[in-house]
Amino acid sequence: MSIKDHPTSTRKPTVPVQQTGEPAAATPVTTATSGRYQVLAVLRIVMGLTLLWAFGDKTFGWNYATSSKQAWINGGSPTKGFLAHVEVGPMQGILRDWAGTGWADWLFMLALLGIGLALTLGIGMRIAAGAGTLLLALMWTAEWPLAQHTSTGALTASTNPIIDYHFVYIVVVIVLALFAAGDTWGFGRRWAKLGFVRQNPWLR
Repeated sequence: MSIKDHPTSTRKPTVPVQQTGEPAAATPVTTATSGRYQVLAVLRIVMGLTLLWAFGDKTFGWNYATSSKQAWINGGSPTKGFLAHVEVGPMQGILRDWAGTGWADWLFMLALLGIGLALTLGIGMRIAAGAGTLLLALMWTAEWPLAQHTSTGALTASTNPIIDYHFVYIVVVIVLALFAAGDTWGFGRRWAKLGFVRQNPWLR
């Protein structure tokens, strides 16, 4: 049968034709696509709450990782307990010097609070991803999983020389920002409409 033998199809095109002066119809979001964004939203909220819990525990001493005596509000240092015992990596001396200093404590706690709130609420995802990457990279450097032995010769017990949980968290916050995860179950869309955010897209 030749091509001409086929009957002419009366089927209408599935894609609407845009007319001059009229906006094109929005492409409907499929259930599968919607489901993907909901998964990212759940991941965003879980990640945000994880950071907020760390902030709360270090601030008030909920007797999990931080005792009430070591709480920030009771005069404890959020950075001293960890940084003072860094014995691996090329920055171990510098990090030990930072341990317990006021500026380091404030920067660390503000980072936990700010990034945690941004992720939980779904606002400022780009700046949260940048700040989160920097914070987690510094924490990765402090643990330095590349090392097999500490400066004292003890085994580090590193489970993976590169891809530890800090690395995974870095990938997560970057992916959340790239896919605008704050727009689903968050305030990302409202945040993006604010004047100062429109003028400074990096704040999205």
